[in-house]
Amino acid sequence: MTKFTRRALLAGAASLIAAPALAQSAYPGSKVVTIVVPFAAGGTTDLLGRILADRLSARLGGKFIVENRVGAGGNTGAAAVARSEPDGYTLTMGTVSSHAINPGVYAKMPYDHIKDFAPISQVASVPNILMVNLDLPAKTVPELIELLKKNPGKYSFGSSGAGTSTHMAAELFKVATGTDMVHVPYRSSGQVTQDLLSGQIQLTFDNITIAWPHVEAGKIRALATATPKRLAVAPDLPALSEFIPGYDASSWHGFFAPSKVPPEIVAKLSTETQAIMREPAVIEQLKKLGVDAVGSSQAEFTTHIANETKRWAEVAQKANVRIE
Repeated sequence: MTKFTRRALLAGAASLIAAPALAQSAYPGSKVVTIVVPFAAGGTTDLLGRILADRLSARLGGKFIVENRVGAGGNTGAAAVARSEPDGYTLTMGTVSSHAINPGVYAKMPYDHIKDFAPISQVASVPNILMVNLDLPAKTVPELIELLKKNPGKYSFGSSGAGTSTHMAAELFKVATGTDMVHVPYRSSGQVTQDLLSGQIQLTFDNITIAWPHVEAGKIRALATATPKRLAVAPDLPALSEFIPGYDASSWHGFFAPSKVPPEIVAKLSTETQAIMREPAVIEQLKKLGVDAVGSSQAEFTTHIANETKRWAEVAQKANVRIE
């Protein structure tokens, strides 16, 4: 074999070895990346997904789009992503529901929320707010607790689906206060708000982004935030922990890839997502909605998921919440 031939073969082999790395560095290239949002359009998860799609498109020079796949408290959309081709072109916005609560609530899950996904970054922390219909004769948390205790099973609360944070926030409240309410699950927070306004349901624990404009307009009464501390956007609104020590039913949203997506692509998405959540314009946009931008590392997000999974499994067991 001549030196020229050997040199040519070695060069060819080197180019083959380098090809995958070059392909990954060029990600996403000209191929469209779909971010599956497992909840309805117009909700908090959808809003955050569209912010990421817009900013990732701008930063990486590709095209990121959002696709809504609704059902089973986020399980339907998350399951579709878990089964997708692990090439980095199908991602998902997960939530405390799809990636922490549901495993402890559903008797049979269509995916393993730990093994089937690679956490990219926690995107945001979203407060849930305890809100009631104006006709409900309770203007404070103590008055609500007293009313519910005197009328077990009489009043109903709405949620954006069984196993969602808005459902489990109420279950945690029931366990902590010894009260009883009827759960009415909906397919979206928008439907919950409409029925709360009309009096079809009497109360809800919903994301601040959805119903807060109605609170400010005086159409819905907010009693407390479901977070450990008061919110900067509503400093006069008490935290439920002021009446129920240790109460915390915060919602969170994160970015995930299927577990077998090349780690270089996941790391790249994580770096970009963290940078996006530090952009002043994004922080300000979310702050106006009462949402805190997070942008955690992969390791930080992985630990957070493990802690939240354990915590909500304990709540589900105490509340005897089980979906067959």
